[in-house]
Amino acid sequence: MDKIAVVILNWNGVKLLEQFLPSVIQFSEEATIYVADNASTDHSVNFVKQNFPTIKIIKNTGNHGFAKGYNDALKEVNSEIYALVNSDIEVTENWLKPIIETFDVEKQTAIIQPKILDFKNKEYFEYAGAAGGFIDKFGFPFCRGRIFDTIEKDHGQYDDSCEIFWASGACFFIRKEVYDDLQGFDESFFAHQEEIDLCWRALNEGHIIKYNPKSIVYHVGGATLEQGNPKKTYLNFRNSLLMLVKNLPKRGLFFIIFFRMILDGIAGIRFLTQGKFKHTWAILHAHFSFYCMSLSYLKKRKDFQIQKYYALKSIVFLYYIKKLVVFKEIFNNNQNIKN
Repeated sequence: MDKIAVVILNWNGVKLLEQFLPSVIQFSEEATIYVADNASTDHSVNFVKQNFPTIKIIKNTGNHGFAKGYNDALKEVNSEIYALVNSDIEVTENWLKPIIETFDVEKQTAIIQPKILDFKNKEYFEYAGAAGGFIDKFGFPFCRGRIFDTIEKDHGQYDDSCEIFWASGACFFIRKEVYDDLQGFDESFFAHQEEIDLCWRALNEGHIIKYNPKSIVYHVGGATLEQGNPKKTYLNFRNSLLMLVKNLPKRGLFFIIFFRMILDGIAGIRFLTQGKFKHTWAILHAHFSFYCMSLSYLKKRKDFQIQKYYALKSIVFLYYIKKLVVFKEIFNNNQNIKN
């Protein structure tokens, strides 16, 4: 078994592979590198074969999204650690070493995220993960360095290694044995929030998730679905509700989901007032899909009792009402923290 495998999921991303594979090859001497192709219709596979012959290629049978795409591909990878890396990630020198060292020393640590900075503006954190993720009581995700659309400049304020609630799927390290035990990503999610669901399930099993700032990568973001795409809105809202059904403690389950759906409705009205009608419809569509899928997801629940899952009672209230938009502003005020 290899120590670590870098697995890049690709779908019609030949331009991204051309741009970003060189840095992965240059700085990943410790790893076996794979490109897992989701049945691309461009010349991605031939491009990799011709220009990067040392990279191993896995051909999936269709475009099954992030979740099933990785589940299928990783059946063919036999490494102790998986590094799941987006095709629009630029890695840096020694990016793997601190991750491997942490896994070797901290046996309970199952998942790790590096520092993720913005490729287009390298002094700032990147939206998808920043310096590690958390959620509030109603399942809204936020990060150290990024809360909703407020993204912080990196000036070393999050250069401490710490435990987090979720690691970004843009650059996601996980032990193979944990991934297998948890049966990988939830394939019904297709894409978006599947990494938060997997992290939550890992926490429910007693594993630890960490952020390691000594490993740094740069992420373009939105290369597959840009931030303003209504499909992304649909998947995020639907999958967040499904995740809550699967992972919330039994106590308060239905109240939290009901209140969350009210907040979703307010978001839909806000989109409506902004003239973003497709996004309002995407939220309605997400709720209709949730109704259809909720009974099957109730059956996916396991008998567990997690004592603490959220960092804040409501990030929506703190951000939009109290106008606290920076992570440290919120967490320096102990009144905001869930005891």
